[in-house]
This record gives sequence, C-alpha cells and structure tokens, in this order.
Amino acid sequence: MNAVSNYKKLLLARLIAAAVIATVASPVVSYAQSADANLRGMAAPSSTITATNTATGYTRVTKAGADGTYALVSLPPGTYKVDAGPGTEQTVTLTVASTATLNLAAKAAPTGNAVSAQNLGAVTVNANTLTEVTTSEVGNTVSQRQIATVPQITRNFLEFADTVPGMVFTVQQNGQASLQSGGQAPTAINVYIDGVGQKNYVLPGGITGQSNSQGNPFPQLAIGEYKVITSNYKAEYDQISSAAVTAETKSGTNEFHGELFGDWTDTWMRAETPSEIAADKKTPSHDKEYGFSFGGPIIQDKAHFFIAYEGKEYDTPITVVPGSVNQQAQVVAQLPPSALAQLGPTGLPFKEDLYFAKLDWEPSNRDRIEFSGKYRDESAISGPGTGQAASTAVNVVNYDRRFDIRWDHSSDSWFNRLQATYENAFYKPTPVQFGNGYVYTTIPSENQQTILDVGPATPLAGQDKGQKGPSISDDLTFNDFEWHGDHVIKMGVSYKVVTLTAQDAFNYNPQFYYYVTPAGTEPDPYQVVFPSQLPGTNPMVRTSDRQLGTYIQDDWTVDDHLTLNLGLRWDYEWTPSYLNWVTPQAVINALNAPNPWPGAAPGQTYAQSLALGGVNVGNYISTGNNRHPQDNQFMPRFGFSYDINGDQAHVIHGGAGRSYDRNLYELLQLEQTKIALGQPTLGFETPYSTCNPGPTCIPWNPAYYGGLSVLQGLLAASSTGREVDMVTNNLKTPYSDQVSLGMRNQIGEWNTDVTVARVNSFNGLVYQLGNRYPNGAFWENGSQPWGDGIPGWGNLIIANNGLETKTTQLLISAEKPYTPESHWGVTIAYTYSHALQNNDSQDVTDQYAFDEETIGDYPFIGSAVARHRLVSTASLDGPWGLLFGAKLTLSTPIPGLGLACFNDTSTPSGCLPYSATPPGSHFLIGGPIWGYRSIDFQVTKNFKIYGNFDGYVRMDLLNAFNWNNYSDYNTNYGANGVLNSTPVTYNTIGNILGTPREVKVTLGIKF
Repeated sequence: MNAVSNYKKLLLARLIAAAVIATVASPVVSYAQSADANLRGMAAPSSTITATNTATGYTRVTKAGADGTYALVSLPPGTYKVDAGPGTEQTVTLTVASTATLNLAAKAAPTGNAVSAQNLGAVTVNANTLTEVTTSEVGNTVSQRQIATVPQITRNFLEFADTVPGMVFTVQQNGQASLQSGGQAPTAINVYIDGVGQKNYVLPGGITGQSNSQGNPFPQLAIGEYKVITSNYKAEYDQISSAAVTAETKSGTNEFHGELFGDWTDTWMRAETPSEIAADKKTPSHDKEYGFSFGGPIIQDKAHFFIAYEGKEYDTPITVVPGSVNQQAQVVAQLPPSALAQLGPTGLPFKEDLYFAKLDWEPSNRDRIEFSGKYRDESAISGPGTGQAASTAVNVVNYDRRFDIRWDHSSDSWFNRLQATYENAFYKPTPVQFGNGYVYTTIPSENQQTILDVGPATPLAGQDKGQKGPSISDDLTFNDFEWHGDHVIKMGVSYKVVTLTAQDAFNYNPQFYYYVTPAGTEPDPYQVVFPSQLPGTNPMVRTSDRQLGTYIQDDWTVDDHLTLNLGLRWDYEWTPSYLNWVTPQAVINALNAPNPWPGAAPGQTYAQSLALGGVNVGNYISTGNNRHPQDNQFMPRFGFSYDINGDQAHVIHGGAGRSYDRNLYELLQLEQTKIALGQPTLGFETPYSTCNPGPTCIPWNPAYYGGLSVLQGLLAASSTGREVDMVTNNLKTPYSDQVSLGMRNQIGEWNTDVTVARVNSFNGLVYQLGNRYPNGAFWENGSQPWGDGIPGWGNLIIANNGLETKTTQLLISAEKPYTPESHWGVTIAYTYSHALQNNDSQDVTDQYAFDEETIGDYPFIGSAVARHRLVSTASLDGPWGLLFGAKLTLSTPIPGLGLACFNDTSTPSGCLPYSATPPGSHFLIGGPIWGYRSIDFQVTKNFKIYGNFDGYVRMDLLNAFNWNNYSDYNTNYGANGVLNSTPVTYNTIGNILGTPREVKVTLGIKF
C-alpha cells in the first residue's frame, strides 16, 4: 500500500522517535492499551475502503495497496458497513481488542459467525461477527450477550471473566471480590478501560479500589464488551505479569437510548449459611443495586453523549470463626466467655455510588475526540470474619476518580492517538471503636497462632493510601508497510507523574496478647503491642513517582497462512522516596554497636553477628545515592499463528515473552513508616512466657490497661522495641516469563481452542526476619531469634526479591456463539492447573515469610489454586418473550497452605511449609473431589410498555442446589514426627465462597 509518500512516513517516524528520546530524558510513565478493533483483508488493488459505524455514523477511509491488501486500525468496536466499491458492501461486527479478516471481493462471503450484533451503543443490527483466530494471544472475549444473560452474584463486570480458561473470579462471604490468573496474586493483573490501565500502585487487588472492597470497579451498564488475555499479550500491555483485561465503554449513538433498573434480595430470599445453621440464628441481610444509563446524539453523525450511574447497598452476612489452629475445638473452648460470645454470624454494611460520563466528537472522518470521567465513592464496614470479631471492625472510605481525554487522527496509511489521563484514588479505613484490643493465641508449643482478635482494631487497621496525578501517552500505527508480506507497525511512548501516599498505621488502640492454654486463658497478657511515634518523624510518606515506557509492535502477515507478532517494550520507574531514602544514623550506629545479647563474643558488633548468619547490613543501608532504578526492563514478545488451510478453520498458535509488573508502594514505604510510627512490643512474664528482664520485658501491672499514654510513657517515645524495616538496595521489579502452544478450530458452528501455557513469575518482594543469634544462627533449640533485635531498637525485618510461582495450565475452550437463527449459545471453559510457589501462605497477596531463614530455603509447594476447574454458560431465547441463562461452576478443592508443625525431626523447628488438599464433596459422579459446586439460573421476561419503552422482569436463582462451598480450614498436621493422613479439612461451620441459595429479582425499563 503506497497511499502516502515515503517522506511523510519518515517524518512521522522521526517525530515519534524524538518523542521517545525526549521522554526518556525525563523521569517515569503510564501506557495506552487499545481496546479497539483492527480490520484487514483483500480488496481490488488501489481501491478505496470505507467503514461506517451503523450506530454513530463514524466513518474511516483507507486505500488498498497495489497487491489489494488493506488495513483499518483502531476502530471502536461495533457494527460497520464496509465496502470497497459496488457489489462489495458487507455489514460486520468487530469485537473488542481484535484483529479480524474481511475480504471485499464482489459478492464474497465474509469469514465469521452470523450473529445479531448488538452495538456498543445499544443499536441492534443483523451482521456477521468476525471472529479473531489468527492471534498468538491466549484468551477470549466476553460479549454483551454473556453480560446480559449469565447469572451474576454481583454487578461486577469482571465476574464474567471466569468464563475464560485460566481465570478465577472469587466472591468471599464478606462480599469482597477478586480476579486471579494462574498461581499469581490479583496484584499481577491489570485492567484497561478505553485504553487506560487501572493499576493500583500502592495496594494489592490489581486495580484501584479493589483492595478489601465489596464494590464494583466500573458501572456494568457502561461496559460494552471486553477481552481477557491470560498470557502472550502484545508489547503495548504494561505493568502486568499475569492476565490483561481490556474493555471498551459504550458510546452514545444517533438515536436516544437508555435503561433503568433495580435489583434486590433480602434475608428471606436466601438460605442460611452453615454458621447460621450452627448458631440457630439468621443474620438480617439485604442486597440492593440500582442504576440508569442514557445516551444519544448531540449532532447527528458527529457528536454523542453517554452517561451511566449504578448504586449498591449491601448488608452481607459474615461468620466470625477462629483462626486456623491445631486441635481447634479443644483450644477454642478455653477462650474467655466474652470472646466466645463474639463467635458466630454478623453483618457487613456497604454502600457505593458509581458514575460514568462520555462525550465524543468526530469533526471529520479523519478525527475523533473523546472525553470521559469516572467517579466512584464507597463506604463500608470491613474486617470481621476468620479470626476477627465484629468488635474489630473498621469503617472504610474508598474512592476513585478518573478523567480521560483522547484525540484520534488517521490517514490512509497511519493512525495516531494522543491521550491524557488524570487519576485520584484513595483507600482510608479507620477503626469503628477506640481503646484496648485483645488478641488470643495458642501457646508457644502450638506456634502462637492467632485464635481470635476482639475489641478495637489494631493501629494497622487505620490507613491512608492512594495515588493521584496525570499521565500522557502517544501511540502511532503504520498500516501500509510491505516487506515479505504486510506489516502493521505500532509504536508508543507514555509518561506519568503520580503522587503516591502511604500511612500504614495510626496512633491508637494498643493490643494485649493472651495465651489460651489447655486449662483456660491466662489471666495476664504475655505482651502488648502499641503505636509509638518517634519525635521528628512523620508516619505518612509521599513521593512523586515517575513512570516512563515505550514499545514497538509489528503484526506481520507473511502470507495467507503465517502471521507473526513481534514486539519489544521497555519500562522505567523512578520512586524518589525509595531511591533517596537515607537510613537514620541512629539505626546505623545501633547496627554497629556491641551486640548485647547473651553469647556474643567480646567486642562483637550486632552487624558482625548478622554477617555470620549471611546478612550484610551494607546491602540495606541507604545513603541517598547508592540506590538506582532498574533500567534493563526490556520485554521481548514473540508470537505466531499458522492457518493450516488459509481459511481460518484450523490455526496453530504459540508465543513466548517477558512481562514486568511493579513493586507495590505499600511495601517500599515500610522502612520509613515503621520507624516513624513503630509498633514496639512489651513482654510480660507468665507461666507460658519467659523473657530477659530489660526495657522490653517488665513485670505486668494492671495499670497498663490505663490507655495508650501510659504505655507510651514506659518507653518515653524512644527507639526501644521499635521494629526496623530495611529494603534491599538492589531492588528488582517482579516479572513473568510466558510460553504457550495451542490450536484453534472452527468445527461447524463451534469455535474451540486447546492451549498449553506455562507462566513462571520471579522477583516478588518479600519481608523476612533479619535477626540472628550472636553466633549467626537462625535456629537454636527449635526457636528463632525474635528477641535478638537491633540493640536499643526492636526486630530487624529485611526485604529482598525472591518470591516465585511456577504454573503450567491446560486451557480448553469451546463456544457455540449465539445466533438469532438458532436462538441459543453455549460456552465451555476447562482449566487444568499445576501451580507451585516458594511460600507457605494461604493468602496469595501475603508478602511476608518468617518461617524459614531466607526465601531461598522455602521449598516449592502447591499453590492455593484448584487443580481442575470447569465453567460453562448457556443462553436460550424462549417463547413469550422469555430469555433463559445458566451457569455451571465446578472446581476441585483449593489446597490449604501453612506451616505444618508435627515435630518433624528433619527440620530445626519441627515444622515445614506444607500444602494439603482437603477432602471435597460429591457431584453426580466420582468421589468427594469437588471443592466448589454451583449451578445458577436466570430467566428474563421482556414486554412492551408503550411505544419505544420496553420493560423486563428478571429473576436469578444462585447456587440453586444450596451447596456449601467452604472457604475456612481446620488443620491438624499430627504429632511425634508423624504427619496426619488428612492434615487439612474444611471448617463446615465457617464461611463459604459465593452465596448460599439465593433469589435475586430485577425490574427494568429500556428505551
């Protein structure tokens, strides 16, 4: 294709290169990941190809090359009339983030599946949906049909992502939801809405607003459709190491359309949870969701608007159960009556408001301008559940505001997108009660596991964490390069300056710890942990984080059979609060002071004791100029697809690549906030607790119940007992290496894909105990050196890179797309996972590992990932305006991970990291092999109200057979060196995943 001169191409290439160089000279970034569609194919040589959106009138034009090839890039997903001259016109639907093939020879039939295409603006046009098959990416698309028909627990649009093999969407009994891929944490995921990443830079959860939240990330009414890519994404995708979700929002059209809905369920509309049955008490609860959308023209074919709002009010039942402890029933019975009374059902109230608005203007068929904004505001009571009584609840304020503006400009042979974004997202929990808190634990021989927290929440429950700031990106695509085939070359550069804020604790609520013994709970506490601010320090840390990234991607169609996807990206991040941090001189002096602990050689310093144990303090002491950002984050990405017959019916695909994520700021800032507002520990002598008398080990006095000021006075705001966190000076960025090989087939009306994917992640940041005994040992007589902290301070906690996961998956999908002619559609997604991790935490977001000397000493054990998982959905157009939907979800039990203590003589502590799969339940065939079972149904009745106003009534029946999908574990690993045959079982009166049997009713109006 030679529609534009070589001079113009050279000029544009030099401009983008200059932009990249100029941005690299500045500090760091954000990136645009397109949710747009691309259309490629053959037409008459040198013909003009025109694509017109049937709903908005948006028109794009290009020219075919001398060989007849053409490409239209970055089209908003939707339905288009495409023609290359008389007799070639076809109406097709392009899906989100896809590259489809359409040949425009006169009277040629399109390649694709005939379906009723529901445009993103709600206009329905009969068209052919072009299925993307010649891609190396591993994933699938979630359509508007699925969003409209699949039963749903909550209106979180990401809930449909688990219809894609390799994805798991989880709803805890407390209503908090998470999306996970493979053996990695939700943190490794990124979601892109209209090309803008929603990454949370401070907190876990993957995207902003989703950490410890029952809320929805975006109004579902505003989502058109989205694509889930589990691995081998292209070079434009950034800050990610597991799955990418890229979504396109709805736009207004040339006709006014809208929707109004409300759904609810109540106490009497659901079954009792297992804990409610055990307590013979049903906790009052209700769920309400409501909202509206409205869109239409401002100027026909030129400008449109779209607005949406969704509200959510929940009161979710939750069960307070003890923490996972050995011999649980016997231990729990010894809790004080006041603590025992706090076990059982309680509720979690929640409220959320979500707004979205979008304006688009197309002044010419070469230009499109969009402006959009999102506002999310929510408040919630959070915390109660496993090991946490209702009295420990916190009030969570969570908000997220984003504003985007973008300008698209196209010519026959190139397309450019300039996009600017501003974001402001914060998470601010505070305790509901203030005063003394009480923590009940097992005795030392039972590893001091927490049984139950009661009373006002820990100071760590109060936080202020968030991010705000602007970003700008530019993406340039050339679509007419020819060299041994056709090339679509996309390149881009992005820059972000965002202020990161983190306050990890507040100055209130001391916590008193008590041993629960076989004879009862000890009357006096064995320790108290309380906040104490160091004079001259600030417990809140802010930094101006700068992020820079650039990439180039070549999608190379070699011939009708072979397509290559070749990409390279590079990212760079500058975090001044980490890079410029100066370790306090008082800490350095203490490290180099004589070691006061028994057994130290005369003149031996504490740093020398650490060195004997392999800890070089020089690797953690920061001078303000000895830390450097990682500048070698190059990410090659290679993919291929081979169409065996050249007809898109049988396609072999594969790929390999590297993808860097990022370190969460809440982990980096601990070396500053822990010193500023420390959590010193005072120990007290009890029959089960001994300690060496000194500043942090004193006789118990009931006067210490007298309030925080009494306790802080004991240490006089000194450094005594104050934990010191230190981060490695050689900080690396987490990344994953991905490889896959699979085959897609079109068999009649069915699309299938069988893929084997391997994803290994590396360099996860992890905190571990830095203390060592004077002789350098980490273990002595089965104990760790928790008491041998930095002289005059407290324990030393050091952070290094080292967390790893290894995941191999077999991903099988089969889909019979819905068509108006057949009236039905089916999706089937099966995942086999073999996932390993070098940590023993059940919580995949946990980045602490205190059970071994170094992270390298941890064995790889099974991750908290189900071995087998099957998700199937179906929809059917019934008689009398009825629409039916169903969803089946099955998975084998998730292994329980923990430290197995059974006096194993092969380890210094008698314990070892262990992963054990609990016995499951029956389902139709086989034995007790299932850990999650749910069959959900929905039926919708559509009816005419008046004119263009249509009404509907919908009923969802969730977990129709009321299967209990337990989420809490009991552990009894054994004793005397003998491991129990069934060390982990489900707690059958604990919390569940999903929901008990529940009916949800929805009323709505569409026009």
